[in-house]
Amino acid sequence: MFRLLLQRLRPLRPLRGPPRLLSAASARSFGGLPPQLPAAQVRSTFLDFFREKHGHLLVPSSPVRPRGDPSLLFVNAGMNQFKPIFLGTADPSSEMASYRRVVNSQKCVRAGGKHNDLEDVGRDGYHHTFFEMLGNWSFGDYFKEEACRMAWTLLTEHYGIPADRLYVSYFGGDAASGLPADQETRHIWLDLGVPPARVLPFNLKDNFWEMGDTGPCGPCTEIHYDHVGGRDAAALVNADSPDVVEIWNLVFIQYNRELDQSLRLLPRFSVDTGMGLERLVSVLQGKRSNYDTELFRPLLDAIHQRSGVGPYGGRMEAADGGRVDLAYRVVADHIRTLSVCIADGVHPGMSGAELVLRRILRRAVRFCVEVLRAPQGALASLVPTVVQILGEVYPELYREADRIMDVINENEVHFLSSLQQGSRLIQRTLGKKDYRHGFFPASVVWSLHRDLGFPLDLVDLMLEERGVQVDRQELDRLIAENQKVASELQAGAQPQLLLDVLSLAELQRLGVPHTADGLKYQYGLEQGRYVFPACRATVVALYNGQTLVPEVSEGQRCGVVLDHTCFYSEQGGQSHDQGYFTRDGLQDVLYSVEAVGRAGGYVVHQVTAADTLKTGDQVHLHLDQANRISCMVKHTATHILNFALRKVLGPAVHQRGSHVSADRLRFDFSVKVYPDPVRVVSLDVPLSELLVGGTDRETSVELCCGTHLRQTGTIADLVIVSERQLVKGISRIIAVTGQDASQAREAGQVLSQDVDSLSARLSGSVPSSLDSAQRLAKEASLLSDAVDNTPIPQWQRRELQGRLRTLLRTSNTVIRKLEGREASLRAQVLLEKNGQKELLVDSVETDSLSVLMKTVNRLSSAAPNSHVMLLAHQRHSGKVLCACQVPKDSPALAASDWAVAVCRHLGGSAGGSTLVAKGTGSSSDITQALKWAEDFAGQKNQR
Repeated sequence: MFRLLLQRLRPLRPLRGPPRLLSAASARSFGGLPPQLPAAQVRSTFLDFFREKHGHLLVPSSPVRPRGDPSLLFVNAGMNQFKPIFLGTADPSSEMASYRRVVNSQKCVRAGGKHNDLEDVGRDGYHHTFFEMLGNWSFGDYFKEEACRMAWTLLTEHYGIPADRLYVSYFGGDAASGLPADQETRHIWLDLGVPPARVLPFNLKDNFWEMGDTGPCGPCTEIHYDHVGGRDAAALVNADSPDVVEIWNLVFIQYNRELDQSLRLLPRFSVDTGMGLERLVSVLQGKRSNYDTELFRPLLDAIHQRSGVGPYGGRMEAADGGRVDLAYRVVADHIRTLSVCIADGVHPGMSGAELVLRRILRRAVRFCVEVLRAPQGALASLVPTVVQILGEVYPELYREADRIMDVINENEVHFLSSLQQGSRLIQRTLGKKDYRHGFFPASVVWSLHRDLGFPLDLVDLMLEERGVQVDRQELDRLIAENQKVASELQAGAQPQLLLDVLSLAELQRLGVPHTADGLKYQYGLEQGRYVFPACRATVVALYNGQTLVPEVSEGQRCGVVLDHTCFYSEQGGQSHDQGYFTRDGLQDVLYSVEAVGRAGGYVVHQVTAADTLKTGDQVHLHLDQANRISCMVKHTATHILNFALRKVLGPAVHQRGSHVSADRLRFDFSVKVYPDPVRVVSLDVPLSELLVGGTDRETSVELCCGTHLRQTGTIADLVIVSERQLVKGISRIIAVTGQDASQAREAGQVLSQDVDSLSARLSGSVPSSLDSAQRLAKEASLLSDAVDNTPIPQWQRRELQGRLRTLLRTSNTVIRKLEGREASLRAQVLLEKNGQKELLVDSVETDSLSVLMKTVNRLSSAAPNSHVMLLAHQRHSGKVLCACQVPKDSPALAASDWAVAVCRHLGGSAGGSTLVAKGTGSSSDITQALKWAEDFAGQKNQR
């Protein structure tokens, strides 16, 4: 079906030969505009230039879900997949370790996290959540001159961009960091013919690239393009001007940022470059906006065909009165992101990257329906157009197209009813009062977010369109308060509002029947989707925490008892349901259900009243279906886990307790302690068959009151991520399912590869320097922390922990030997310099307190009658390391007193024994510090 739809939507294209490089003679241009090129040829020209002319290896784009990198939600730059090379952690036996020159076009998503362009999308012509990054890399091969020369040649000769439209920036130095200006790069550009007035210095923020707080970094040089031309636009470079834009960034990775923020030169230099395809295509096609290029025009045309508004006009800001053109840009951008992410296995969800994708999808649905007036299903119907544009270079889009459309349609259905209700709630609130000169109530915004799943940035946008703003300070307070209540409820620190014995007796006296909650089990599976029953109910009682009351007012926390409910109350080890209810006559006010408990046959729904609520009110219950399904998955998986444990370990295994929530399951087991019978749940074999005559088939049959899946295949995957002994004979298992399980397996595989790499490097040649040995030990320690704290298969965690303990012992042994060797060399030099003096105070160059202590020890062994103190000055930070040792028969001067006095004088602290002590301080003048230390010891010894 998809392929038929794709054929219908694909426009006729003229026949042409394969993409080829433009000849320098035909393309060279030093004025006017560059020749227009199709986007596919722009991409292939870049890749072929580096691959065919400069010997680069073409490496495919990695998926947009980062592999084993918890610091990233999405791959947001071409260098992400090459991090192991930059960090020196690549497995020596892997193909990656052999990379020297590499080129690729990388799928990137910048939404959420450090690099987040989501809220800027649509407001201008060049921000995107998904884009392609063209890049070339050198790992210890060529450096600045070759990188700049290749970039200039490609842009001006092969793409034909006029040289007089280009400006370049370079790092102008930073005195505070002790970094000089990158004059080498400046001279390279001048030698290439760039006029001095177009080679511009900038600061750390603009022209010094860092991977993170620590790690590889270095100066960068950027190439900027002036859309106007025929003028001096130097003042507009790096000034956020839409007319002068950066098109290519060349990073020269030559330093490593240490933990103390100092910079060290790397043993080998690398080049990392990145150029956004969309922006480059806009330059080469003579467009000011990326949305006017062929990468977006087919999408904009397809949106218009499905919308109820006029065609895209390219209007920005105030000129775009109805925000129609902004909506066009948002939808065109977001459908590309949704298609690429879902094809790579990232689905809309409730946390991390999945939550960000859910926000993106809901923003796109809202703009489609409310602004562009497109029918339901229009958003998913754009997928074939995305595939037509990107499918040839990213074939996974072809393979996954039907699934992408299904995921989008399913999520759109869930959101549309909430969107309509949320819009009515906003209008109702605005109708009460003019908020244009005040703040829109934060409580309403929080209700939209918590109960209807509105992304907060989407609410901001909807309010902005109506000329109002939310009280951000109050909203932050509500968010913090909600998180506190949720954590307290989970920890049991805040008790649920359950009926006390007097209130229960009063309900029985009044003849109030117990809550009918059978609807919690009355759900079904229709065409692969779970369908839950609607539920209308009557408020039969209200409890304020002390007594039954006839009415509660807005903001009051209370327990609500209904005659019917579809909500599952916490019991049988399964968390309570979540959701909200609305009141007849006040359908747009949401009463959020914070917890659901059970007392004496009555189901108590804990809420904080969003408006007045009385006994006798009619309400409509809305179940958080995603949360319920997640609990069902975990609960059925728990039964399967129990069955598997009995199968593997034998019938002696018995359940001691369990708990399932939306995010994980917990299972405790040992010798049998059996719960009261409640309900029988059988997997695979119908209960009727078991009751009639049993079965020979192996299956799970348990007594259970929880809600379960209709098909176990919905679980998809299950991984045990933790197993530990609580007390003797009782073990606890924590497990995850579905996408979380897949991610745990993937994280385990990545960590295993990292340990393999470290092992290979440690088992090879012994580190020749203390620095390299310490780096390996630090890497082993960080890996050990990652293995301990990352959700991965428990069997793999134990295996990796054992291997890392061995590696840490090996690396620590190497470090001790190297420290001893270095200390002996330094002690020999100091002895030759000072001889065996009674008082030996001197400085050495080392950043290791351990080496300093060993050096003092070596000196004292060689000169047992000497009072020895050594200081090590860290010039980049001003920090001073101190170590000292005194003879055993030195009554006048204790080592601890000496070290404490000196380090306090230096604004630090110290400690130790009468014989040996160490400490730290800080000073800009090491000579003065040495003199003070010597004078102090001399005065003490004279006494």
